[in-house]
Parts: sequence; C-alpha cells; structure tokens
Amino acid sequence: MKAAQITELFRRLQEIDPHPTTELEYETPFQLLVSVILSAQATDVGVNKATRKLFRKAGTPQAILKLGEEGLKRYISSIGLYNTKAKNVIATCRILIEKHAGEVPQDRAALEALPGVGRKTANVVLNTAFGQHTIAVDTHIFRVSNRTGLAPGKTVDAVEKKLLKVVPEPFRKDAHHWLILHGRYVCKARKPDCPHCVIADLCRYKPKTRAEA
Repeated sequence: MKAAQITELFRRLQEIDPHPTTELEYETPFQLLVSVILSAQATDVGVNKATRKLFRKAGTPQAILKLGEEGLKRYISSIGLYNTKAKNVIATCRILIEKHAGEVPQDRAALEALPGVGRKTANVVLNTAFGQHTIAVDTHIFRVSNRTGLAPGKTVDAVEKKLLKVVPEPFRKDAHHWLILHGRYVCKARKPDCPHCVIADLCRYKPKTRAEA
C-alpha cells in the first residue's frame, strides 16, 4: 500500500471514530494493566463483567494483594485461564508495591518484567494509559494489516515493526484502536463485511471484496 493510500485509510477511520479507545473498562493505569492481563484469550465483555465487581472491592495493588490468590479467583472465575491469571496478577501487585511504589511503570522493560505481561500487553498499557505511540498487534490487527496490505508480515513482530514505520505520525497514537476495532467489527475473520467497509477500495483483499460486494 502506498503512502498516500495509508494516509487516506487512517483519515477515513479517524473520520468515523475521532476519539477511539479500548473497550476495557478502567479508571487507573493499574486497573487497565489488570484488565489487559485478564483479557488474554478472553473477550473484553467478559473481562468487564468480572472487573466491575472486582474493582469496586479492590482497585489498587494493595487491595488486590490483600484479597489473596483465592480471593481474587472468586471474582475472575468466569474468565478463561483464571487460575494462572490470578497467580500472575497477585505476583504483579507484589512487584508493583515492592519495586514501583504501587504505580504502573511507564517503561517497557519494567512492564515486561511483570508476570503475565508480554510485549502486546505492555504496548496496550503504554499506548492507552500513557499516550505513547506504540501499536499492540493482536489477532485483529495482524489480520487487518495483512489483508489490506497496510503492513503485511508473517509474524506479530514483523507486522508491528512495519506499522511503526508506515503509519503517519499524526495517526500513530490512535492507530492501535482504529485497527483493532476495524478488525473486530468489520474486517472479521470468517466473514468480513466488505460492502460496509470504508476502506474497501484501498484494500488489497480483492477476492472477498468482489464476492461480498
């Protein structure tokens, strides 16, 4: 995809959603961090349902640590892999208190050192909570980037590197949200809604575009 097309792609996505954000519900960087850890292999809807109750009771590292692993499990048992996630969240809370004064670090290395936090989770937190120009490539963004020709790549890391290179600076802060929402609701895995796609004419996914148009 040429530079002018990429600019137009993001201009259109911006036009329909000027202020995109995550669908996870949170009030603090810490709550966002916990929500993203819990969202692995789970839906945002399911995570929000659990965290609404959890954060009313315990919305800080100190409060969740006080709950303990078993206490935390009672709030998140509806989420997949909740045993492992509870263990990671408790360990993360302990590290935040002991090493970061209970605050979420704004440094990638420090974030990735937390249990249950990989590059994607760190990118989400850095971008959404702290406004850094990172792009967290999940399955939706990986699919959209390859289908459209925006940033094709065989691996998540390859796609992330290309996106950071080709996305124009004015759009970089919100690119993550536009792409994930587009993949979630329009460029869906099994049946992309090409007839209602605002960037269909820019997209390289021509076979499906023609079939669905």
